[in-house]
Amino acid sequence: MKTRIKWLDNATFVGESGSGHAVVMDGPPEHGGRNLGPRPMEMLLLGMGGCTAFDVMQILKKSRQSVTDCELEVSAERAETDPKVFTRIHVNYIVTGHDLSEKHVARAVSLSAEKYCSASIMLGKVAEITHDFEIRSP
Repeated sequence: MKTRIKWLDNATFVGESGSGHAVVMDGPPEHGGRNLGPRPMEMLLLGMGGCTAFDVMQILKKSRQSVTDCELEVSAERAETDPKVFTRIHVNYIVTGHDLSEKHVARAVSLSAEKYCSASIMLGKVAEITHDFEIRSP
C-alpha cells in the first residue's frame, strides 16, 4: 500500500491514495492553515471509524441482519505533551434496522475490535479503545 502527500502551501496538503482518491488536509489558522480540510490526526480517527464500520456492516450482512443505517460516533482524547498521541478512543455504533439482534450486533462490534479492524487494533497499542452500540428501529 502506498500514498502520496503533496504540500500545497502553508499548512495545506493533498493526500492521494494508492487507489487514486484524493483528500485535502489542512491545519488551523493559528498554525498557518486555512481550515480547508480535516487535520491529519482527524484523518486517523476517520480511517479507524471507516475500517470498523466496514467490518461491522460486512459481518451483519453475513448474519442476514436487515440493517438500514449505520453511523459511528468516534471521540478521542490526546496526550497533553508531544507527541500528542491518542490516549483514549471511544466508538459508539448506532445501527438501525428491522428486528436487529442485539447478539449479532454485539458480536459484529467485538469481532471488528478484536480480530478484523487493522486500524483500531493498531491504534489500540497506544490508546485505550472502548466500544458501545445502540440499536434503533427505522
